[in-house]
Amino acid sequence: MTTDVRVLRQNEWDDWYGNLIRAFAEAEESAEERALSKELTDFGRFLGAWDEEMCVGTAGAYRFRLTVPGGASVPTAGITMVSVAATHRRRGVLTSMMRRQLDDIRDWGEPLAVLTASEPAIYGRFGYGVGTLQLRAEIDTSRVQLSVPPGTDDVRLRYAAPADALDACEAVYARLVPGRPGMLARQPGWERVALLDPPGERDGASALQCVVAERDGGITGYARFRTRLGWGVTGHNGTVALSELAALDPATDAALWRFLFGIDLMTTLTVRGRPVDEAWQHLVSDIRRCAPQLRDALYVRLVDVGAALQARTYQAPVDVVFEVTDAFCPWNEGRWRLMGDAKGASCARTTDGADLALSVRELGSAYLGGVSLTALAAAGRVRELRQGALAEASLAFGSTVAPWLPHGF
Repeated sequence: MTTDVRVLRQNEWDDWYGNLIRAFAEAEESAEERALSKELTDFGRFLGAWDEEMCVGTAGAYRFRLTVPGGASVPTAGITMVSVAATHRRRGVLTSMMRRQLDDIRDWGEPLAVLTASEPAIYGRFGYGVGTLQLRAEIDTSRVQLSVPPGTDDVRLRYAAPADALDACEAVYARLVPGRPGMLARQPGWERVALLDPPGERDGASALQCVVAERDGGITGYARFRTRLGWGVTGHNGTVALSELAALDPATDAALWRFLFGIDLMTTLTVRGRPVDEAWQHLVSDIRRCAPQLRDALYVRLVDVGAALQARTYQAPVDVVFEVTDAFCPWNEGRWRLMGDAKGASCARTTDGADLALSVRELGSAYLGGVSLTALAAAGRVRELRQGALAEASLAFGSTVAPWLPHGF
């Protein structure tokens, strides 16, 4: 069987999207969600696989800018909506789409590709490595207290309609983007995704609510959340489900968390997709009753090894030669000399002897500073060829703050 992998045409979008919904076994989206999905589709960057007139595969690549260590905002392809019809599995459809997609990304001059994986085992063979983790928790707010820092009482909180506060919240988010690797600069239209709130997907919870924080005459943070009231034989046991929280300073951050802990009739706060180094973990009286769990989040793929490694800075001086294997994108294969520090970096091909040997997948995992090369070496996925090179490179690749993906795509 031969499938035709080609750029998606606008008149094919309904069939293409219907195949995607079926592949992910999702309920039909609301009209608002469907319209926004189509609006955000960049047709020149989305692919379909076709068996005659039938769509049997989907894949897209949003146009993003990703923060990397050092604060630079790097052009990045956000891989999304990848699916293959159940009738056409194990026939090379996915491989064909991944091949076309990475070739296109290289031609577009974007050194990075990133994705979130519904099935993590799939993407390693295409060179994607886990680059960020995220934290989830279910906090028993009836038994856990917060110890807040000085200045928290100076923060004023007020309810606001999510749509009315959108511009102010986006301004807060934009100020945070350069400070943490893995964050995405919000492209036009993406700010509306966070406000989608179809009643059929609330699972008995309230409509989306928003609280904004004010300090010294300006808005310094916000939280979006839902509440679901519950009752048991001992009384109320409601749940607060945090959707998004952002703060410009520690006092604002603590004030927002304290508010979420103290909403009347609620005894549980559920948290999903948060940074692994977030401060609330050090404010709580009992971390065990918060039931924290880690989960993989962003997968990173270096499409152009030299450009990607040169785009970020390094927290310690580094001069190392990598022997890189990349069977799927052979233009990355070979030796690369990285020289860099906190001010900048260069990375170019070299004939010098290699110091470390690894695949492009390991470089993707280590790229944002959340996964250490030392840990990868302990797992047998990085080989040290020059004594001391592993410690040098692992320290340099680190980040003072954990990388974090703020939202899916």
